[in-house]
Amino acid sequence: MESPNTQTKPLVIGSRASKLAQIQTESVEAALRAAHPSQPFEIRLMTTEADRNQSQALYLMGGKALWTKDLEVGLLDGSIDLIVHCLKDMPTSLPEGCKIGAILEKEDPRDCLVVKQGLGYKSLEEMPNGSVIGTSSVRRVALLKRSFPHLTFRDVRGNLSTRLAKLDADDGAYTALILAAAGLQRQGLRDRITEMISPPVMYPAVGQAALAVEIRENDPRVEDIVKVLIDWKTEWTGVAERACLRVLEGGCSVPVGVWSVLTGERDAEGGVDLQITGTVTSLNGQTHIEATVDEKVSNIEEAEQVGKKLAQILIGKGADVVLEDIKRDKAAKQAKAGATELEKIAVPQ
Repeated sequence: MESPNTQTKPLVIGSRASKLAQIQTESVEAALRAAHPSQPFEIRLMTTEADRNQSQALYLMGGKALWTKDLEVGLLDGSIDLIVHCLKDMPTSLPEGCKIGAILEKEDPRDCLVVKQGLGYKSLEEMPNGSVIGTSSVRRVALLKRSFPHLTFRDVRGNLSTRLAKLDADDGAYTALILAAAGLQRQGLRDRITEMISPPVMYPAVGQAALAVEIRENDPRVEDIVKVLIDWKTEWTGVAERACLRVLEGGCSVPVGVWSVLTGERDAEGGVDLQITGTVTSLNGQTHIEATVDEKVSNIEEAEQVGKKLAQILIGKGADVVLEDIKRDKAAKQAKAGATELEKIAVPQ
């Protein structure tokens, strides 16, 4: 039996320091407080490597650990008890000693168009040739190039308010941005959404619009506390999507899109239909691999197997070739960027 001191010791919730991350973390804290009124919680904010480097394109910086590693150090050393993440920012393989304790109900996973204030465009179809669309996602660029080859895509970094400020600036270069709708909705900016972009034009990132709570392995007390947050439907589809991405060995800067739904009610055996579509698209948008798996699943392990099956089908259609080309392109650009930095150091200013 736990001692009174153990029972009343605050559990520390780790989060990135951005406004959106704080909003998301506060919503999780509120849900936990409501479920466990005698358990105190506190939030600890941190900046991650991806937050600190706002100038370099995400595509060239590395994998999803850029968003999570600093927080996970705190989790493993015991200074943090649980972390709130966007599921789409989490690597598909977590550090040893870490696990996902809960995946919460997701919001609308689609991306959306946000047009510069003062411009009257209502859709991507209305954009004139050469319109500059801002996004830091190679997935979005690759998919949109298929349908809108006349548009120009340019990297844009920063938190949501920074991106919107860059968009709306009088001398700004951007005609519009592509953003995750859930992020705008959570910050009360639904009115900035000009158009929702749905499949087959745009497939969301793996885990988009879902929040996840990361905890330590072998920490049954915290695991028991956070399980109240679990939404089984989002958990099953999220696990299936992440299994697909894990097999494809993609990261946040790889153009892999997914769309997964559970349809109908669970039958007498607990089964429900899981339909998941996956896409892999070349950076220029000219090669697009797409496949769908639709199977009945009765538990989370079966959902995970469906995701793995989808990945193998995509690989059989040539997704591995596309991804290998992308890796070579990324390596070449990283090498070029590294050489440029060395030249800056070597040449007197």
